[in-house]
Amino acid sequence: MRVTGLLHYGLQIPSLEVGQTFYNDFGLAVTERDNSLVVRCHGREMDQAVLTEGPHKRLHFVAFGVKPGSLPDWQRHLESLGLAIEDAPADARGDGIWFRDVEGNLVNLRDEELAKWRDFGDTRMNVGDTVDRVDEPRWATAGEATQPRKLSHVLIFARDMAAMEEFYLGVLGLRLSDRAIGVATFLNSGPGDHHVFGFVTGTHPGLHHSSWEVANIDQIAIGAQTMAAQGHTQGWGLGRHTLGSNLFHYIRDPWGSWTEYFVDMDRTTENWQPHDWDVPAGVWCPLMPPEFTVNYEQRST
Repeated sequence: MRVTGLLHYGLQIPSLEVGQTFYNDFGLAVTERDNSLVVRCHGREMDQAVLTEGPHKRLHFVAFGVKPGSLPDWQRHLESLGLAIEDAPADARGDGIWFRDVEGNLVNLRDEELAKWRDFGDTRMNVGDTVDRVDEPRWATAGEATQPRKLSHVLIFARDMAAMEEFYLGVLGLRLSDRAIGVATFLNSGPGDHHVFGFVTGTHPGLHHSSWEVANIDQIAIGAQTMAAQGHTQGWGLGRHTLGSNLFHYIRDPWGSWTEYFVDMDRTTENWQPHDWDVPAGVWCPLMPPEFTVNYEQRST
């Protein structure tokens, strides 16, 4: 059994007002629902993040999709592995199945298909003898406001990387994409993006980053510029990653985690062969900020 993909993540934050401002500045659509905020990509009819208010910031849950009609099979599967099914949190939509992973993170399986994202368009480029754009000034449209088209992946902190990997591979059916030895593990849900989920080595559970796909490198640059103008000045990029290969720029959110604009990620099939790599995080990029791998969430008591 394998989940079909990442749907959204839940994040508890001290101020919904601050959360709404940050995600709006990032180029996302934020609306109220009950006592929470729902974050979506413009033109994509599915939740991508759900923000609830609490005394401090913490990763609330991660939601994955499963094939329609398969939830009873999933419940039997989970119970056969000795996992306890929990009631949905009072501040979250109660659909689907709720349980915890080996480090206590709340996981939600939902009978939902991934919604179609808005068309990314066609960024025609002229490179050497390859000419895709003629009599058309690219600068005239290169400054359009950044609007991410989809949430691609979430990475969370993990104390025991091996145990977490065993859980998500064995229980949810995710597949290993690659490992950065001693640093990070990247997982996929079948053909598609190089990774949709994964872990960063840490001292305790928490959200490391969420990653949002945009249409082109101009959108990365404009987004970074816009965020800096709005006071979100701590970041890392522009660069090109090694594992996943995507161009990236990260912006630190008001609570210590990171949000990433990216474009041009590796796509994989069932034929992809994972490897353990001893490589830096980027082929080229500025130096990684020392706080990039620090978990600022409070430890559970």
